[in-house]
Amino acid sequence: MEEMVAEEGFSREELQSLFAAAEKQQSILDAISRPAEKTKPWYEYRAIFLTERREREGIAFFQEHREALSRAQAETGVPAEVIVAIIGVETYYGRIAGSYDVIDALTTLAFDYPKRSTFFTSELKNFLLLSREQGMDPLSLKGSYAGAMGYGQFMPSSYRAYAIDFDGDGQADIWNNPTDAIGSVANYLARHGWRAGEPVVSAATAADTVPKEAFDGGLKPRQTVQDFIALGLSPQQQLDPEASATAMRFELADGYEYWLGLQNLYVITRYNHSAMYAMSVFLLSQRIAAGVQA
Repeated sequence: MEEMVAEEGFSREELQSLFAAAEKQQSILDAISRPAEKTKPWYEYRAIFLTERREREGIAFFQEHREALSRAQAETGVPAEVIVAIIGVETYYGRIAGSYDVIDALTTLAFDYPKRSTFFTSELKNFLLLSREQGMDPLSLKGSYAGAMGYGQFMPSSYRAYAIDFDGDGQADIWNNPTDAIGSVANYLARHGWRAGEPVVSAATAADTVPKEAFDGGLKPRQTVQDFIALGLSPQQQLDPEASATAMRFELADGYEYWLGLQNLYVITRYNHSAMYAMSVFLLSQRIAAGVQA
């Protein structure tokens, strides 16, 4: 409170009232402290997101918000179907966006979870600032147990950096306003380097001679498509040989499948630092696009 009063001009009385209303939630500490579940293989992971229901609801969301999606794509270059797929993966198109009071989540983690206190204290400060900037009641805002908010599950710092008022009503509302959420997700991807009109990823075939180390390069594209072709990893669609790429191998029930990820796939991983997450978003986006065009 002293920092927010001294550095940001907050009222001490308002903050005292706000923090008096915040409650420590043991369920939040339990959730964030839970040992990470065994990493699922690709064929199990993708099955969570590539379902008929998520595809069907994604097509419906696309059709309902076609105007905002078309404008977001035109202004940012990010394909409408990718915007929809991220919202679909994150919150099932806004239907499951978190039921915790954000103030409870962030105060619990800032003050009672020493392991990541610095991070969540910073997010708490950003939350107080965004509430003031947007004229919102910080006690009324809901999110995940970690304080991620709205259709696109933005943390407060991401909200302040990338959330936008996309319908011109003076407020960037990613909780209740799907137009603002659409514009904000598109803005996030554009600001992280989305390249309009360029491919995202290509399926590839792998010769037996491809070394396992070829798949250890990380998420950021650091080698060229031609480098991987020389190793025996050949894209199934035509790509610029000089384009930067990263090679990915995903486990199937009876083997592997191979992909070359390009700059735009890397941009999706800026939303969630996982190749399987980004691939799930991309594949869902392709299903939604095909369904909308059908």
